[in-house]
Amino acid sequence: MDILYETVAGLDVHQKTVVACVRKRQLQGKLSEEVQTFGTMTGDLLRLSDWLLKEGVTHVAMESTGVLWKPIWNILEGQFQLLLVNPIELKRVPGRKTDVSDSQWIAHLLHCGLLRSSFVPSRPQRELRDLTRQRTQLTRESTRIVNRLHKILEDANIKLGAVASDILGKSGRDMLNALVSGERDPVKLADLARRSLRGKIPELRQALQGHLTDHHVFMLKTFLHHLDFLEQEIEQFNQRIEECLRPFLNPLQIEQLDSIPGINIRSIENIIAEIGSDMSRFPDEHHLSSWAGMCPGNEESAGKRVRHRTTSGNPWLKAALTEAAWAASRTKNTYLGAAYRRLAPRRGKKRALVAIGHTLLVIVYRILTSNDFYQDLGVDYFDKLKPEQYRRYLVKRLESLGFNVELKPKDSAA
Repeated sequence: MDILYETVAGLDVHQKTVVACVRKRQLQGKLSEEVQTFGTMTGDLLRLSDWLLKEGVTHVAMESTGVLWKPIWNILEGQFQLLLVNPIELKRVPGRKTDVSDSQWIAHLLHCGLLRSSFVPSRPQRELRDLTRQRTQLTRESTRIVNRLHKILEDANIKLGAVASDILGKSGRDMLNALVSGERDPVKLADLARRSLRGKIPELRQALQGHLTDHHVFMLKTFLHHLDFLEQEIEQFNQRIEECLRPFLNPLQIEQLDSIPGINIRSIENIIAEIGSDMSRFPDEHHLSSWAGMCPGNEESAGKRVRHRTTSGNPWLKAALTEAAWAASRTKNTYLGAAYRRLAPRRGKKRALVAIGHTLLVIVYRILTSNDFYQDLGVDYFDKLKPEQYRRYLVKRLESLGFNVELKPKDSAA
């Protein structure tokens, strides 16, 4: 195979050791390899960096092994052309496998230009990612706490969730705090209802008459304290994320992205943390959608499409886009809402949500590249796209209901 780079290095990364293989082409055209093993402490990694610089290495490749690659990346970043490679692309033929042979294999593939680097964002974006992903974990934990609250209330014969749509609203919180404080009179508890919930006071009196034990009180008190703690943590993360987002988006760009149906400030923060604001790293929106795993797969055999399932992609970005797609699907008089209602009966709700999420990602890409506001196509876009097909569809529906349909142009009818 042709040699693309003169001197490269392949790293086999482990928790305690890094096996480095430097592969270079000599003046006579011969290839030479030298392998050394280093520790993973900062001092050891600095010696690894010095050795690679001394050998004249220009490109370094390593396998993406959990988070073990991050300390090495932090030390080598800015000094070499780094490649973080997906382990799937480094599979070897069956046979002898050692740490040394793995590093030699990585160096060999890199020497021939057969490795493709994964997308590794800049340090500020990696820090923003850590914040948004941790906030997502805290939000999921708070949801689990709410579910446990429901279970405890059911176990105590308290049917508050059957009457109030949100047991942790202002009214629900007051009632739960009163229960924890020792109040057991359902009349007094129901009287804590506010606003529209006061119209359900008779139902609340029945729902709040239960069998509450000391165990239930202890569990409720613990869950409420935990929930308060999580809400405070989430608020601190919100403030920190808002500060870290400023270098990526200006207020005008945030306003432009916020004009998309289904997208709010939390969605913007989660999406930008994953893809960044510089779209030049993606050739077009199709590459971005493929990287995110929000487009159909392409598996073909014998001229037939075998599967259309989406690829694994970025799970955090997919979750953010799917959540935004849920919100967009419930909007009225919008193109995205009409697209969801058009796809869901034929393809199912889940596939329709993925399709809307893909559309949202394309819109975000276009806005970040064009620096313009979102222009909605309208709820009747699909009707105007193929009017004759839509007319036949409506006539067929009416005929299926037992009507004889005769269409006349509007001018003739007048």
